[in-house]
Amino acid sequence: MAQETAATGKSAHTGGEKPGLYIHVPFCKTKCPYCDFYSITDLSAQGAWLHALQVEIDFYKHDFGTFETLYIGGGTPTVLSERDLDNLFRALHAGFSFCAGAEITVEANPDDITKDKLVFLRSRGVNRLSVGVQSFDENELRFLERRHTAAGAEKALSLVREAGFTNFGIDLMYGLPGQTGEGWLATLRKALTFEPPHLSCYELTLEETTALGKMKMAGQIAPLTEDEGEKFFLRTSRFLQHHGFIHYEISNFARSDDYCSRHNRKYWRHVPYLGLGPGAHSFQGGIRWWNYRSVDRYCGAAKSGVKPVGGSEILSSEQLRFERLFLGLRTHHGVTMEDAFGTSPSEPLLSRIRASGLITMRHNRIVPTLKGFLIADRLPLMFPD
Repeated sequence: MAQETAATGKSAHTGGEKPGLYIHVPFCKTKCPYCDFYSITDLSAQGAWLHALQVEIDFYKHDFGTFETLYIGGGTPTVLSERDLDNLFRALHAGFSFCAGAEITVEANPDDITKDKLVFLRSRGVNRLSVGVQSFDENELRFLERRHTAAGAEKALSLVREAGFTNFGIDLMYGLPGQTGEGWLATLRKALTFEPPHLSCYELTLEETTALGKMKMAGQIAPLTEDEGEKFFLRTSRFLQHHGFIHYEISNFARSDDYCSRHNRKYWRHVPYLGLGPGAHSFQGGIRWWNYRSVDRYCGAAKSGVKPVGGSEILSSEQLRFERLFLGLRTHHGVTMEDAFGTSPSEPLLSRIRASGLITMRHNRIVPTLKGFLIADRLPLMFPD
């Protein structure tokens, strides 16, 4: 893969896909004890953040061409007022161009969803929502310290459908302390009553920097064992595939290819993407860079008239190949023979891995099986460096 500088606006990937744009809204009303994403609960900094974002937009408005997706995540984007959201969309459309039919996603907390806010989002071109429900069980929601109740989540999803959103996803979490397999299936069944085109199902991860991670280190809670995690994962996949979903990435399911996240696919395929806001990452021409993970440092850079870049790396062709292998083997599209073997394909090794039941071949691509998904982090190591 030939490298190009990040200022060319050209894509170094081979597929010709247009880039994606990510906006990180670093604000939450409360901090969930499992969340490792950067956010703060001091909402008074929203005005300074929005001004800094407008400055950052100016730095990149000529570098990426036309965007095909826009994803506004966080944090909690829906904590922003309609005025601030309107100013955000105005700034984005003033600085960048977007394809006709671009996928425009906003992450939403059920507690923030109202009929008026949904009407407003649709009026600004938002055509996809990602709703962070996590659970429909009251005890589990209290453990996760979510702001919404089960009834609140159900009301929010009903409003989403009534507002005319035909493309929306529900985020759910399994592997919570005390959660049973049947309890998890009850959550999935409840989710399906709202006919979501997309579901994201994540195992609870106890990162050391989070409140729950610290409880794990203190011996107060324990993560799932590998065997327990495997049972939850297989049960989830089989249940949702039985109900017509495509298991297109380890944690993601869609009713059809039309409802797969076009934005997330850009990350998995090394399509260029620009990330704006504190902690956001960008990639173009074999170069990856990331912003300061601090609202104060981010806004300070804007005041000084400099990019808020906290670090960067130039990836070698071999690093890019391994990343394509690692990311591709987490999806149902898999990888090419070249990504798996470089310039020296090995039929005997391929045959051995196929015989293990971890991969299959589809359209001359190496595709992980459900068994392969279970060891996705280790699967790339079976192929030559």
